Amino acid sequence: ILVISAHWDTKFPAVNTVLRNNTIHDFYGFPDPMYKLKYEAPGAIELGKRVKELLMKEGGMKRVDEDTKRGLDHGAWVPLILMYPDADIPICQLSVQSNQNGSYHYNMGKALASLKDEGVLIIGSGSATHNLRKLDFNITNGPSVPWALEFDHWLRDSLHQGRYGDVNEWEERAPNAKMAHPLPEHLYPLHVAMGAAGEDAKAEQIHTSWQLGTLSYSSYSFTSSP
Repeated sequence: ILVISAHWDTKFPAVNTVLRNNTIHDFYGFPDPMYKLKYEAPGAIELGKRVKELLMKEGGMKRVDEDTKRGLDHGAWVPLILMYPDADIPICQLSVQSNQNGSYHYNMGKALASLKDEGVLIIGSGSATHNLRKLDFNITNGPSVPWALEFDHWLRDSLHQGRYGDVNEWEERAPNAKMAHPLPEHLYPLHVAMGAAGEDAKAEQIHTSWQLGTLSYSSYSFTSSP
């Protein structure tokens, strides 16, 4: 499995190449049991090197770093612990670059497209909306505020209609773009997954829910054309 997580943000692309992934608890103020969770899946060193090779050869990137110590941050292990609780599948993590744009990350995904035919599941882990300053702690699982709902619906409709170019240019085309994502790193994993799926891929919304009024957990899968 290759995971692109919003919580690993680097100047240049980086992959972790480790024998076994340690669990990074990179969050604060949560209940103590959260910090006792472990997800020590085996690393995927060969996959990491393959990702590096593809990004440089197919993506034309001049530099891709290897991190031989970093494990999995919570953007990676939280979904994985629910999907594959036995932690027996080798995992490699790829970073995002918040100093770049959506098209950059889409092209990163395009360079990695052949991994789908090599038995690799590609997961982008971020958030459909992510403005932590606008969280409403009086709302637990209730309805979202209008600006967040409008952005979320725009993203859903754009993906369902295959308007991937619009999603790449979300900062100019999406309603309430800067309100939904004051910083872009939580949307970029979607762009990588979208690019890897291909221009003719079909998007399907597989989950939607809200927390604290403004935090959308809308999730999508992509089915590539033959």
